[in-house]
Amino acid sequence: MTSPSSTRTAPPPRSGPAVPRTPPAGRPRRAGHRAALTASGFLAPFAVLFLTMMVAPIGYAIYQSFFTVHRTGLFGGSRSTAFAGLSNYSAALRDHDFLASIGRVLLLGCVQVPVMLGLALLLALLLDSGSARLRKTFRLTFFLPYALPGAIAAVMWSFLLLKSLSPFTGPLAHIGVSVDFLSPSWVPVSIGNMITWGWTGYNMLILHSALQTIPAEVVEAAAIDGCTGWRLALHVKIPLVRPALVLTTVFSIIGTAQLYTEPAVLVGARIPGVSPKFSPIMNTTLGMDLDNQNLAAAESVVLALVTLVLSFGFLKYNQRKGAMA
Repeated sequence: MTSPSSTRTAPPPRSGPAVPRTPPAGRPRRAGHRAALTASGFLAPFAVLFLTMMVAPIGYAIYQSFFTVHRTGLFGGSRSTAFAGLSNYSAALRDHDFLASIGRVLLLGCVQVPVMLGLALLLALLLDSGSARLRKTFRLTFFLPYALPGAIAAVMWSFLLLKSLSPFTGPLAHIGVSVDFLSPSWVPVSIGNMITWGWTGYNMLILHSALQTIPAEVVEAAAIDGCTGWRLALHVKIPLVRPALVLTTVFSIIGTAQLYTEPAVLVGARIPGVSPKFSPIMNTTLGMDLDNQNLAAAESVVLALVTLVLSFGFLKYNQRKGAMA
């Protein structure tokens, strides 16, 4: 005979939150190490290309800019390399042609970049408007000039602007305007026109993509408040795509500093109004052709610093202005 206490069942376990099992101490460390190795494997090809194609040439140019080559004898003779310190940079800053090319490109960029980005923004807003028709057709049409290689576009424009062949000089002459688009005074305008024609569609595509990311609720709320048409574009859309405008401006500043193709094609076409030293890169390339690589390296470093100051200065200015707004 069993006692009542011996037949009493044990109470069921209390239900509560499950206590997670602590994994072994070495497992998270091994998982993190494996993830780091995977990320490094994906980044390694880019790192190798970046170091070999970007960092190494820049470093070699800086290294070459601190040396000079002394030549003795006729027909080449012997050559010796000596440390020159900052003498190449001093010579670059005293080179009138180099400084004039920088000033010429800066003046061109101050006019051409705002015009180009203004046209790109206008086209992007027109494509994004509710009343736009055939958007894909017009988007492709605006983008096509960028798809044409720059050298081919420059050759095409050189024929279109040549006074004896241009389809523009005849109609202008009938209204009493005689102009030579490839004369020394008009060459910067013509080159700016070539750049604007070729790159407006590219910047339009970036700005139009930024406009597509604006939430529809924001546009609908603005429309309910009576903000439509150009008021909607000025007060809602343009402020919201300001980061894209800043990005395209920085890219345009860098691209203007690298101006080469258009004036080089005009020089190759023997246009008398175009100087072989029109842009800083053309001036530097000519110096390398004259076997003065060390001075050319110093000029390239100076040009890189000017571009860095302008692009990052504009970026920081907009960041500070955005923080104050």
